[in-house]
Amino acid sequence: MRQSDHRRMRVIGITGGVGSGKSALLAYIRENYRCKVLLADEVAHQMTEPGQPCYEKLTALLSPEILQEDGRIHKGRMAAEIFGSRERLEAVNDIIHPAVKEKILEEIRRAKEEGKLDFLFVEAALLIEDGYLDIVDEMWYIYTAKDVRWRRLKESRNYSDEKIKAIMESQLTDEAFRKYCSVVIDNNENMKTAMEQIDRRLGEYL
Repeated sequence: MRQSDHRRMRVIGITGGVGSGKSALLAYIRENYRCKVLLADEVAHQMTEPGQPCYEKLTALLSPEILQEDGRIHKGRMAAEIFGSRERLEAVNDIIHPAVKEKILEEIRRAKEEGKLDFLFVEAALLIEDGYLDIVDEMWYIYTAKDVRWRRLKESRNYSDEKIKAIMESQLTDEAFRKYCSVVIDNNENMKTAMEQIDRRLGEYL
């Protein structure tokens, strides 16, 4: 079944604070719509594999100590090398983020040329900060109250209060997300009501 001629693929950015339920909602979208979902974290992981654009640069910046026995970059060792150094973190981000964005742009171009999808979703915590507003057709904010997110992170990921606080303080405020996102999906009650909001919105385009 091909995309009808009058309908072009819509590129939608999905963002929101940690613990807002982005992954679960994207799993639902992936199963129920003719779409592709690009997760920036997964793309970043691919970009740091041996032979990929970021591998040599990261190894040169942080030393071969970050490598595992099989030659791949060990995420824990890389995190340890960056820990406590804002300069090193920024240097790593300056290597990874442009490569991730270029790969995502490439995937969008390819999908548009093939013309088989109705939607392409891009998910990342830093979509707004990393300048994706001019790449996507619209930005969605998955809104979940702070206390709900806090509880979810303790239950599902076993994060400490200190870790949750640090992550939340490093992310955009609710006001900032709302300022830059044209669509707000409320994921406070339960997944079912959030899915209904998604179906309504995507249904307008189909």
